[in-house]
Amino acid sequence: MAVEVAVGATETAGSVETSGPQGATEAAGAAARLDASDATARAQTRRIEVGGVPLGGGAPVVVQSMLSTRTEDAEACLAQVAALAAAGCELVRVAVPAHSALDAFGRICAASPLPVVADIHFDHRLALGALGRGAAKLRVNPGNIGDIAKVDAVIEAAGAAGVPIRIGVNAGSLAAAFAERADLGLPERLAGSALAFLEHFEQRGFTDVVLSAKAHDVRTAVEACRILAHEAPQAPLHLGVTEAGTLTQGTVRSSVGLGALLLEGIGDTLRVSLTADPVKEVQVAWELLSACGLRRRAPELVSCPTCGRCKVDLIRIAEEAQRRLAEVSKPLSVAVMGCVVNGPGEASAADVGVACGEGKGAVFAKGKVLYTVDESRIVDALMEEVARL
Repeated sequence: MAVEVAVGATETAGSVETSGPQGATEAAGAAARLDASDATARAQTRRIEVGGVPLGGGAPVVVQSMLSTRTEDAEACLAQVAALAAAGCELVRVAVPAHSALDAFGRICAASPLPVVADIHFDHRLALGALGRGAAKLRVNPGNIGDIAKVDAVIEAAGAAGVPIRIGVNAGSLAAAFAERADLGLPERLAGSALAFLEHFEQRGFTDVVLSAKAHDVRTAVEACRILAHEAPQAPLHLGVTEAGTLTQGTVRSSVGLGALLLEGIGDTLRVSLTADPVKEVQVAWELLSACGLRRRAPELVSCPTCGRCKVDLIRIAEEAQRRLAEVSKPLSVAVMGCVVNGPGEASAADVGVACGEGKGAVFAKGKVLYTVDESRIVDALMEEVARL
């Protein structure tokens, strides 16, 4: 069952109201989970450009992250940008917490190999300053910017500069018209806030908009994005589970939520939020896209769990293979199988692999055994075959 969200933005003192048919104010609607067959296809969203990176309109899902360094330290920020770019990051977001950070933000924009997104909260003047210093995109939550006239000033300046805006709505900062709606669930309030702001932006002629609705609760984030995809199929969606946690917990929570949406055809860009080195966010994002069959940047390692039949140090072999494959940019499938039960038969589709026996392994390609090597030579042999492809 689809969720109908009727919104018509009207200016008030510091808020955006929603109006339905015949001008009656209405809520976002009751919660409903969309079937995968009803999900909006990525190709239907509007294509925008973020510093030369295409986003939406069927473009590949864009991987982004956010710097954890202090913005005032431009050199440290640029070093982290370089590390993120090497890991496959395509857009980088930078906090602009105060006016004292604006000049350093400008230096980052000027030297960054990646388009830089300015992350703005509370003070609309920071958005205006970031635009003047080279921001390729703004991330704002109109719900915490203040009076709607301040939001309009940002819209006007971004439009003049040709810079897109992400309307980022989080559970803690909803539009005033939805914040206290006890009759609505959180997914509806999140989606309703984003849709109300989107309508206001579009009514002012600004359409280079990306939407996001994030929450820590995975189900809430998924439901809110499904509503947005159904009610605003023209708007590219930024996916994320906010405050997801440390490396293991955050990876699991993000993979569950973002993976569910991506497999339904929802989402044009994503950030995996982790309390960890941002490079880890990018690595997890690429693994997620690969698992969903959407994009692959590096070799995929197929390795079986160990069991009593395994007669080699499979964990060591697999970890060494993973480490060395991280230096390879070919989108290959490499299998490390612990015994004849799991390979090469079950891994016959792999580009190259090994099926291990007692102290040795049979190296194969596309299911065909090539030769046998001792255990100490397994990883070297795999890498030699990878280099031939």
